[in-house]
Amino acid sequence: MWKPNQPGNTPSAPEPVRPSVPTGTTFEATPARPSVGSASASSAVPTGEQATIGKSLIVKGELSGSESLYIDGKVEGAINLPGNRVTVGRNGQVAANIVAREVVVLGKVRGNCQASDRVDIRSEGSLTGDVIAARISIEDGAFFKGGIDIRKPGNDAKAAPAAEPVKVEA
Repeated sequence: MWKPNQPGNTPSAPEPVRPSVPTGTTFEATPARPSVGSASASSAVPTGEQATIGKSLIVKGELSGSESLYIDGKVEGAINLPGNRVTVGRNGQVAANIVAREVVVLGKVRGNCQASDRVDIRSEGSLTGDVIAARISIEDGAFFKGGIDIRKPGNDAKAAPAAEPVKVEA
């Protein structure tokens, strides 16, 4: 019978050394968002910072900043987050012009959207207004009414378009 800690008995694999957590270090947990549709690696927030407007909040006025925004409440006014993502959640109702790098619509948006990268209107989303973006995606079942102006990245958004925007009604 084998007895531990006897002379001549050495364990086959020593216990690995586990790093200790220094005192005073804090960790912040961010709540996970439920995935909607097919999530991809490109849908991750690049800055790691995301502000949230909850279901019961109503914001009237201009929103601007340097982090991404998730809207599940009501917003009226203007949203200006040029280097970040604006996501309008399923419960979100936005009556504002949106300027962002990326706009994802799961709820309702009334206003123009200008994105330096892309605009995604998901199947349960609704967008009424004109879109200026490098890319646009409209899923089956989504509602869109307005014009689309596709601009290549790097073009000045204030430059006159080469042709009239195409009006699309779905």
